[in-house]
Parts: sequence; C-alpha cells; structure tokens
Amino acid sequence: MSKKDTKKEILNEVIKGYRGVIKDRYQHKTLAKKYDLPDFFNEERITLFREYFLDYIYPPPAKRAELDEAFESLDNYIKQPSKLLRILMDSGRLIFKYGRHLPKILKTGLSALRSFRTANAFEQKLVTKAIELDLPTPYDTSEINTLIKALPKSDLEEFIDSSQALFETLHDRVLVKKILEIVEFLIAKMKQRPAVYTAVEIRGLEIGRDIIKNGDLLFDQLPKNGQQQLFEMVIKLEREVLEELFTEE
Repeated sequence: MSKKDTKKEILNEVIKGYRGVIKDRYQHKTLAKKYDLPDFFNEERITLFREYFLDYIYPPPAKRAELDEAFESLDNYIKQPSKLLRILMDSGRLIFKYGRHLPKILKTGLSALRSFRTANAFEQKLVTKAIELDLPTPYDTSEINTLIKALPKSDLEEFIDSSQALFETLHDRVLVKKILEIVEFLIAKMKQRPAVYTAVEIRGLEIGRDIIKNGDLLFDQLPKNGQQQLFEMVIKLEREVLEELFTEE
C-alpha cells in the first residue's frame, strides 16, 4: 500500500475487489460444478441474480455517495420505525386492511434493507484490516480473502445473516407485496410535505423500495419450487465459502 493511499482510495479498492469476488463466485459454470442446478437456473438467470446484488448490495464506488447519504437518512427510520408508522396513521385504508399487523409489516420491510448497511460496515472492517496489514492495492480475490480471514468469523456470519434476512423477506411473496404497498404510500405522503421531509430522506425510502421491488421481480421469474431452491442455494454457498476460508491452513 502506498503511503499516498487515502482511506477512501483503499475503500474504493476493497469495493472493487469484493465485487470481483462476487462476479467470480456467481458464474453459471462455477455453480454448475458445485451443485446439481435445475434447468431454470440457467446462465441468464444467474447473471440477473448476480447483477442485482452488484447493483443494490455491492454497488461500484461511483454510486456510493448517493446511496450512503440516502441510507444514513433511512437509518433513523430503521432504528425508529414509529416515525414512519405515524405517517401511516393517515391512511384509514391501510389501517383497515392490515390492522394490528401494520407495524410488524413495516418493521420487517425496514429490516430487510439492513443488507446494504451491513455490507457497508463489512467493507469498512476490511479497510481497517488492509491498513493494519499494510496490504498494497489493488486487491484481487486472494487479497480480499486475506482481509476476510483477518476478521473475526462472527463478522462474516453477521454479514451472511443480513443477506439471509433480505432473502427471507423476498421469498415471502405475500409479505413483500404488502411491504411495497406501504412504502409507496409513505413516499407519496412524504413528498406532499417537503417542509417536513427532506429530499434525501425520501430518496432513502425510494432506494429501499427499489431494492425490494427488483428483488421481488427476480423471484417472480422463478417457478414456486425454484424460489425456495434459489434461497437455499445462495445461503448454503455463502456459508460453505465461510467455512472454507476459516478452515484453510
């Protein structure tokens, strides 16, 4: 690592390196060697799935400024969903439709959005290790794995758990439709009150909606049994990678 490298430059290289890891891991030919893939897990579907994660969970450095700002504003609502729940009280239709389940649906939707923030925190930990180890940039798969193994295993387990929470939400086809309906209502109401809600706060919810909406579209393209298989395969793969990394001598 050059002494001229700033923390931001190292972060950008970590982001690029980890995106490379994801691109390599989720190639159809790579997965076909490890698993007996059903016919509907063809190369096109694997590519769509991979690009979804690269667009929304591990976006490139150029997209990070807007996403970081938006999610910082959304963090307040993720931690205190009651702030958004107060807006929902204006909708007699939603209250009548979902009743006492409304707070739980909202909270589940916001929790699903933690994946991006957990990924962000994970990357920051890799940056810290890169600085500690004085690891020169750029970082390929080998260097990224070196940084990951320098972290406590629990950090990576937390990272995988957050992805699993997002998948569990997307896999519940009925629940995800409810979440999207509620978030669309919140966005519309907040736009009507520009003196109360900032453009950044609204953008945070819009990005959160897009993460869930586009993930929902991916699942919609799969047969019902395929949705469960995809969910199980991804989590199994991530946990196998984790175990392989921490059992290497």
